Amino acid sequence: MSSIKKLAGQTMWYGVSSIAARFINYLLTPYLTFKFSESQYGEMSIVYAFIPFMNVIFTYGMETAFFRFANTADKRSVYNTTSISMITSTVLLCFLLMVLQHPLSVLLQINLHPEYLSLSAAIIALDALSSIPFAKLRQDGRPVKFAVVKVGGIVLNIISIYFFLSLCPKWIAENPSHWVHFFFKPDWAVGYVLLANVIQSVFTLLFLTKEFTGFALKFDKELWLSMMKYGLPLIIAGFAGMINETFDRIMLGWWAPVKTVDEAKAQVGIYSACYKLSILITLAVQAFRMGAEPFFFKQATEGNAPKVYARVMKFFVITLCLMFLLVVLYLDIWKHFIRNPKMWVGLKVVPILLLANMFLGIYYNLSVWYKLGHKTMAGAWITLIGAIITLLINYFFIPHFSYMACAWATFACYGSMMVVSFVWGQKEYRIPYAWKKLVAYIVIVVLLFFMHEAVISFLPGKAVSLLLGTGLLALFTWFIVQVEKKEFQKMPLIGKYVT
Repeated sequence: MSSIKKLAGQTMWYGVSSIAARFINYLLTPYLTFKFSESQYGEMSIVYAFIPFMNVIFTYGMETAFFRFANTADKRSVYNTTSISMITSTVLLCFLLMVLQHPLSVLLQINLHPEYLSLSAAIIALDALSSIPFAKLRQDGRPVKFAVVKVGGIVLNIISIYFFLSLCPKWIAENPSHWVHFFFKPDWAVGYVLLANVIQSVFTLLFLTKEFTGFALKFDKELWLSMMKYGLPLIIAGFAGMINETFDRIMLGWWAPVKTVDEAKAQVGIYSACYKLSILITLAVQAFRMGAEPFFFKQATEGNAPKVYARVMKFFVITLCLMFLLVVLYLDIWKHFIRNPKMWVGLKVVPILLLANMFLGIYYNLSVWYKLGHKTMAGAWITLIGAIITLLINYFFIPHFSYMACAWATFACYGSMMVVSFVWGQKEYRIPYAWKKLVAYIVIVVLLFFMHEAVISFLPGKAVSLLLGTGLLALFTWFIVQVEKKEFQKMPLIGKYVT
């Protein structure tokens, strides 16, 4: 249990920063949906769907390779080689992105604002340069600095967005000759969101100066080739993963069953805003990944590693089930984070996306088998299967069902990845997951959701919905505590209260 306690502690710290990073979008959702029209919000979402694709290319699996080789080779040499490789590639790729600015802006339907791609390139480059210093902090077990730098950048991002979108227009309205009129453009709203992100990325890299400049100019070619061999398959996995995670916004902009580009962007805006309501599941998955990746590699040498991984999976699935209920049973409250009621029409995608992201979280947990076994190509193939499913479903069904097709494509994609990884992984590296029990937990929470929906369809009203939701959530929590009593009794803090 001590190893799980350590993972929980690291996950808490990494989770604070990672959750804050994701939660920034959640907190900004009411603000931006109030400030932006549906089409503006959709335009912003398309740009932010493009950035993760480039992040995968700019980092090309080196972060995971760094963790893998830092435990088997000389740590100093690994850091030197990784840092030099990352800096060189970032400069070259950033230049290429600028050369392709015009065709990319046409492809993304932002040709009226090609400068958005310049800002995106700055964000991508700065984030790539920060990735290895952040990885070093995680490898060295320094989650506090990791969290402080992350959260500091996020606070600066919020302040910058508020300055550009609220203060500048207010000052100019009060005084047209105010000094901000030299640079402020009222019709450049999405650009200011990107500019605020650039400011955050610059701040982050500055505060990582010690780690960023802490490498020596010693490049180990053989080590680099080994790291590339390990990491390159992760590009396929990462690129396919971005197809699964964000490319549906771009495809929705292309193929939505509407007549104009602005209407298509509005569909993207509605879907993206409602997608944010599945953020709780995504936050848990993100926090878990940040703490779990170095933990799994370090735990691999222990004799009881498979049992530890199985126990981690159990608590992880229970947490996701509780979060699923917390969102779907109180959706009447969560929807008010979207300040534009016209976007509420898309709320029906939320339960589907919550389950999809639950599957994704389980898949990340299952992926330990191919990462430890140096079989990253397996992960690439699994994610590629998911990407093909995503592309096919979206291609055939977006023209008929708009963003509902995107939601079900995400569900099918992550569900298939989870199942394939489990079946394949059990053959390669057997872990004694209590899979029947975990499947039962997921089925139960889905049934509780349908029960809630059935009752409020006959007895509509917020009071009934909230009281019933609270009762069902309490019932499931009591059920889990009874079934997993022995496990909870072993846990610190809460164990003494479980009798």
